[in-house]
Amino acid sequence: METNYLLILAILIGSMAATVPVFMALFFTGTVGLVWMVGIDPMIVIEVLYRSMDKFALVVVLFFVLCGNIMTTGSIVQKLIKAANTLVGFLPGGLAMAGILACGFFGAISGSTVATVVAIGGFMIPALIENGYDESFSVGIMTTAPILGVIIPPSIAMILYAMVSNDPLEALFLTGFIPGILIIFAMSAYAYFVCKRQGLKTKPRPQASELFAVLRESAWALFLPVLIFGGIYSGLFTANEAAVVACFYAFFVEIFIHKDMKLRDVKKVVVSSAATSATLLIIVAGASVFGEYLTFEQIPDKIATAVVESIQTPWVFLLAVNILLLIIGMFMDIISATLILTPIFLPLLSKFGIDTMHFGLLMTINLGIGYCTPPLGVSLYISGAAVNRNLLFVSRAVIPFLLIQIAILMVLTFWPDLVLFLPRLVYGG
Repeated sequence: METNYLLILAILIGSMAATVPVFMALFFTGTVGLVWMVGIDPMIVIEVLYRSMDKFALVVVLFFVLCGNIMTTGSIVQKLIKAANTLVGFLPGGLAMAGILACGFFGAISGSTVATVVAIGGFMIPALIENGYDESFSVGIMTTAPILGVIIPPSIAMILYAMVSNDPLEALFLTGFIPGILIIFAMSAYAYFVCKRQGLKTKPRPQASELFAVLRESAWALFLPVLIFGGIYSGLFTANEAAVVACFYAFFVEIFIHKDMKLRDVKKVVVSSAATSATLLIIVAGASVFGEYLTFEQIPDKIATAVVESIQTPWVFLLAVNILLLIIGMFMDIISATLILTPIFLPLLSKFGIDTMHFGLLMTINLGIGYCTPPLGVSLYISGAAVNRNLLFVSRAVIPFLLIQIAILMVLTFWPDLVLFLPRLVYGG
């Protein structure tokens, strides 16, 4: 039996090493396991594919992808950056802090790290360099800050985790606020001290009238995250409905208020969003077939038993899982890893008495860091292309900021009450 497991693992790793698309590698490996090793009817595989797509939670992903594309097509992103720069731009490292805040604002709407690094990093990296910031510093900070896109809700990775773990999505979203604020504060503090030591020029403190004018100009953009979270946590609408409301609001603002989108642009934005969403959905489908094989073979339970026999305390377990997830994040995207690993880890959590929402937040941060680690960190390649630099340069540039994020990850790992404070405050327990 163990030989079969090793063979399946070899097929999966071999497929990925051969650059087979992730969804095909997962689907093919899962199908081989189910049909050849388990011996089920091939028609069951078709049923599994259908069931994996027939989930209402996926609607949230589709509409938040659309909302992110609307903002990057229009001017909401530029207005968020302008507002952030007005608020902190006069401080040492203020423009860098503005980029971090903009990533937080954008992440609170788009739910995606890749969308955040494209929308914010693509604009901010050249702006930082033009304003005298060191190139390595500029690339490093704007490559790593977009992790806020998957930590500050709404987060596409959290949506998929909740779909597998059956945690309440609204409560799971709340676990991301305090970690997101900690990352914003820590990275901003680092930028402040580095830039103050280098003696970078700062712009004058804005007058009250200037601040008011910028905030008034950006009010429609800044109200979007307020609308999303205010609606969800006031009970006005659910997280699923919030995604739809956000899209209609963004369309309305860009077309009729900002007037930076035309009606003819709507088709292009919708088609582009559909292509991005389809990419996510086929990964979900492929992972579901592989997950079905794991379930048939009871592999999660067997792993749980083996781990419990070798690890006695929850803290050692969490430390080991952090290391494992950081390594996995170097080679696998967050969507695939969340869908594959969550069913494996869930049985272990109850045995060690670990809260599933706490673990979901840790998994999201660990795998989010993977966007900035070689060899397959997508953010590294996007930022490198923006400044025409190779992978080695960008990988070195991100090191100080990754160390900050990993330090915060360790704090959150061993202080679960910090992660669970807001869910307990809002929902009790």
